[in-house]
Amino acid sequence: MGEKIIVNPKTRWYKDAVVYQIYPRSFCDSNGDGIGDLRGIISKLDYIKSLGVNAVWLSPIYKSPNDDNGYDISDYRDIMDEFGTMADFDEMIKGMHDRGIKLIMDLVVNHTSDEHKWFLESKKSKDNPYRDYYIWREGKGKKPPNNWMSNFVGPAWEYDETTGEYYLHLFSKKQPDLNWENPKVRQEVADICNFWFEKGVDGFRCDVITYISKVPGLPDGNFLKDAPLMGQHNYVMGPRYHEYMHELNERAFSRYDTMTVGEAAGITFKDAYKSIDESVGELDSVFTFEHVNADMYIQVFPHKLSLPKWKKILSNWQSLPLTSQPTLFLENHDQPRSWPRFVMYEKNNKELACKMLLVAMQMMRGTGYIYQGQEIGMTNIELKQEEYIDIMATRIFDTLKKTAPFLMPIARSAMAKRARDHARTPMQWDSSELCGFTTGKPWMKINPNHVDVNVEKQENDVDSILNFYRKFLHFRKGKDVIISGSYVPYYEKNRSLFVYNRVLGNKAYFTICNFKNKPISFKVPKDLNIKSSKVAITNYKEPVSDVLMSRKIAPFEAVVYELELK
Repeated sequence: MGEKIIVNPKTRWYKDAVVYQIYPRSFCDSNGDGIGDLRGIISKLDYIKSLGVNAVWLSPIYKSPNDDNGYDISDYRDIMDEFGTMADFDEMIKGMHDRGIKLIMDLVVNHTSDEHKWFLESKKSKDNPYRDYYIWREGKGKKPPNNWMSNFVGPAWEYDETTGEYYLHLFSKKQPDLNWENPKVRQEVADICNFWFEKGVDGFRCDVITYISKVPGLPDGNFLKDAPLMGQHNYVMGPRYHEYMHELNERAFSRYDTMTVGEAAGITFKDAYKSIDESVGELDSVFTFEHVNADMYIQVFPHKLSLPKWKKILSNWQSLPLTSQPTLFLENHDQPRSWPRFVMYEKNNKELACKMLLVAMQMMRGTGYIYQGQEIGMTNIELKQEEYIDIMATRIFDTLKKTAPFLMPIARSAMAKRARDHARTPMQWDSSELCGFTTGKPWMKINPNHVDVNVEKQENDVDSILNFYRKFLHFRKGKDVIISGSYVPYYEKNRSLFVYNRVLGNKAYFTICNFKNKPISFKVPKDLNIKSSKVAITNYKEPVSDVLMSRKIAPFEAVVYELELK
């Protein structure tokens, strides 16, 4: 039989999609072991459908020793024991598809687990057939091959006594980097993708995908170019990145009606079209980190958000051509919670603020993403130093304790606002002791505020954050103006208001969002040429004003006016 060929299968369905990200370990536990699982997800499929999302992005569920919570994969074609079985997976994806929900899997192929069979073979000898699946080098005397640093603190090289060489790991030492220079590795990755596509998966979120190409010779990093991460300019968007992605697209992504989105450090709006434009045949979209790094110094130390800077970053991405799809997100498994982060740590009027942030982000053009718990306003958690679980936080604390204890207060302060643990606390389903997540001992501390912040409570409140999310996502769906209308920013230097217009023909949606907990003056721009206006959606129970007019915008008000233009 010949190879299956599908001609132009892509419908670009993702252009009118909102994706709900699930972190399986923390979503819903069905068997009382304290760890979320696939059957837990199955039990909540009706809830997910009720949100009005088009797809689910599932963080890794493959076999893994869990050094980095599933991002260290030991078998790409099997399910982690704690999460269930392949039969559970098949039932889950059928349940999603039956409800009109597509499934996006996490593709983690910059590295594997050191317990993957490829690596176990690779380390046996220098002439093993799998040796070149990974990046091995001789040391410089008693030192590593170069000065690169791991993203999880410490050297990016681990010495292996069996063969007397070092292997590269840009993350944990249990996450050795694959050698993409080896064509066998690239074919293995394509085969993995096609395995899951044949099982019905609708696309992939590609983890740290811009790290796959390293500069030949692996030269030392330069502090001036690399700060704060030594060596990164030698592996972020390396010389063969585009070649590798185009090849993977040809061998896998383009053969099905897929959506691919890359975790894309190193890609900015200035060069994004080279990676995501429909004409290049690589990824469909990327997660940029520019807007979520806007409130940090050198990507490490939190500081107060500058709204003009934040708006400028988002507006830049809106300037991409219609053939290059932006992504719209506030939270994910690597980011802290959005409230009160993006409203300058204003802790009052939470419900209005959470609703406002949704409107501000999701009225723009792009594929929207909602992270589990965001739809009920879940927040960061207060943790003692010994309560942090994530490898990034624990490695930072352990390293500083040994090498620079005087920096520990700074590290604790930074982690209190930015640690990845904040996004990974169990989903808060109800106000019971274990928040409806499990009947056993939860793998991670439950946020005490679950008594007040939970799904059950908000289901019964017509004005809750949850029900506003449903209302807004229903409103957003299928609107041509939102899918492909132009983006016109206003009040660009204003420190309180985020204002922009979406225009297609003589129809427009004019969006006003107040990021302050106080009234802010607004004047209607003179260039609008309005024939008529009416409120399309607002986060207030009643519209503050039925038509677009100059006025005071109420605290944390979000309002979208539907305009007919002359």
